[in-house]
Amino acid sequence: MDKLWQILNGYSISPEMDVWSVLLSLLLAFVLGQVLAWVYYFTHSSLSYSKSFVQSLIIITLVITLVMTTISGSFVIAVGLMGALSLIRFRNIIKDTRDITFLFCAVVIGMACGSRRYAIAIIGTVGLCLVLLYLHWANFGMYHSYNAFLRFTLRGAIDPNHPLLQTLKRFCRTSTLISSNSSGMEDDSTDYAYQLSLRTMTKNELLLSEIHKIDGIYNVSMTTQEQLLEM
Repeated sequence: MDKLWQILNGYSISPEMDVWSVLLSLLLAFVLGQVLAWVYYFTHSSLSYSKSFVQSLIIITLVITLVMTTISGSFVIAVGLMGALSLIRFRNIIKDTRDITFLFCAVVIGMACGSRRYAIAIIGTVGLCLVLLYLHWANFGMYHSYNAFLRFTLRGAIDPNHPLLQTLKRFCRTSTLISSNSSGMEDDSTDYAYQLSLRTMTKNELLLSEIHKIDGIYNVSMTTQEQLLEM
């Protein structure tokens, strides 16, 4: 057990890396990179999913492992490799901050594997994945704000006792009139636009149904915040 623990910590391996040490580092980086990629795949929820990005998490872990193996104990090689990498320009724009976090995790895991700190690589990967799964299952940081944009046309004007205001009060926390313009029709109709803060997203159809029942209202449309973000 003591010898196994020394191998995991990288202390029983000579400073000059042999073939088996390199293979062990690459194999461990491949396994841990896949674990990180699977966690990313399982916890991904935004619209910017990319198969190539998931595969890149594994490849980056292996590449960083090779880099750390190459520069191990050699300052000259480290400086030369730094100069070579400075010639490469990365033009891919990463839109999601969470994706940058996964890339950084892949780099750190590769560094631990390449420097033969196997125990740190394994424990760190397991710990990071557990934290990522917790944040996903707990939906941590989610702010439940259900905003919507309501448009409709009304024959006449809205007075303080209008049924529409009572309906909005039942289903919304707040309702703010954004604009009211004459539709130009001969029946003296007016186009209204309201910014709504809904109490819940589960009663949207009921809200629209109640608005349609009000006399004089037609051309009703409502767009939620989620729909606006997707567009």
